[in-house]
Amino acid sequence: MPADARDLSIVIPMYQEIDNVEPLLARIHEGLAGFQHPWELILIDDGSRDGTGQRLTQQAQDYGPHVRVIRFRRNFGQTAAMQAGFDAARGHLIATLDGDLQNDPADLPRMVDELVERDLDLLQGWRRDRQDALLMRKIPSRIANRLIGRVTGVRLHDYGCSLKVYRADVIKEIRLFGEMHRFIPIWVAGVTAAERMGETVVAHRARQFGKSKYGISRTFRVLLDLLAAFFFLRFGARPGHFFGSIGLLVGSAGGLMMSWLLVVKFVLGEDIGQRPLLFIAILCMLAGLQLLTTGILAEVMTRTLFASGERTHHRIGWQSEPASASWKRPV
Repeated sequence: MPADARDLSIVIPMYQEIDNVEPLLARIHEGLAGFQHPWELILIDDGSRDGTGQRLTQQAQDYGPHVRVIRFRRNFGQTAAMQAGFDAARGHLIATLDGDLQNDPADLPRMVDELVERDLDLLQGWRRDRQDALLMRKIPSRIANRLIGRVTGVRLHDYGCSLKVYRADVIKEIRLFGEMHRFIPIWVAGVTAAERMGETVVAHRARQFGKSKYGISRTFRVLLDLLAAFFFLRFGARPGHFFGSIGLLVGSAGGLMMSWLLVVKFVLGEDIGQRPLLFIAILCMLAGLQLLTTGILAEVMTRTLFASGERTHHRIGWQSEPASASWKRPV
């Protein structure tokens, strides 16, 4: 793609946000009124039951074919919604933001220019003046950001900010599933250099309508997701090294114990049948063998996955006809 290409696809997942639909679209069109490049808006209704999907469809008809709507059959989660948006995006650049009006779309033109001028593949928003509750949102987020940076080596101030701009050819190399949206910069680090990822300060507003879908309970899920992200970042293409290293370590410890017991049995002439060390040695050797076998199976599965076609885990119930979609072009 051209290094200075700036046609933009804006992807916004929404769930139970009916009161935010109209002000969100109005604010997006206001914020991009002076944007001098073609852009499109892709709105994904993640199986809302409050009428969000119907309201999105109505608003898309009012604004024109550059506003595209994807509606899931049921709630599949934010990660699946973002993946559906990435798949549908046609721009050389893709931007994401939340549908709760806390991100400011007016930051997007500046972020697009900054990403191109700095020659980045990902520009992450940083909510330095975050308008959220200190105890329930800010403190857990700060702890998580530092922990993620220390574990993964990808150091950013605000992983949780949904306001991001990507180069499409980079983000489309990644298939999102589970709850991977929390760690997109980590997954991007698997396909591009860390120096091609940057961050910039963005505006942040307090939520006006609707209810937040996140709480303190997600902290525990973040920790589990962080372990998975660390594994896939370091060993995603070579899981046999992960399981094999542990298997060799545990199996070698069992072998050393068994060797010592053989000396005790045949050199010192002592009985080893009732010694706890014998059972520990046998357990370690079996565990090592099992881990080595798991590593081999994981390698086979990884190669099968890379060789097979990809399949999404979400199901779309309805979406705007792609053939009739057009760009919003500068006046």
